[in-house]
Amino acid sequence: MPKAQRSQRKVLILEEEPSVRNALLTLLTGFGCKVDVASNGKQAIDIIRNEKFDAVLLDLRSPHAQAEEVVPSIQALRPALLANVLVITGDVPDAKTLDLIERYFLLQVSGERTVQDIARTLQAMLRLPPALKNA
Repeated sequence: MPKAQRSQRKVLILEEEPSVRNALLTLLTGFGCKVDVASNGKQAIDIIRNEKFDAVLLDLRSPHAQAEEVVPSIQALRPALLANVLVITGDVPDAKTLDLIERYFLLQVSGERTVQDIARTLQAMLRLPPALKNA
């Protein structure tokens, strides 16, 4: 059991859509991750200020995400974490979202990708071995 605890990753989810948030939560806990959920951008910033995370999953198109504040705050508070921010977008990201993704070199997955594709992206980003998903 101690080995699993050492490899446990901590992930913050900022996703407004309950079905997507629950799917991500289920997927990440299935990988053995500890998951926190923020309901808005301000709460996400406060949580990141006080806790360390291995990754952050952001819905930048949410009206409550305040992406223009969240992403620069992550960069200011935890610069190394910015490399492990995964942006969750709908079918077609808008110009503002694409600009933010490009400006900060953020990873992105669209809502039209399959759960298996998103799972593989998360496994690679969190450096999780494939066997961990069956544990």
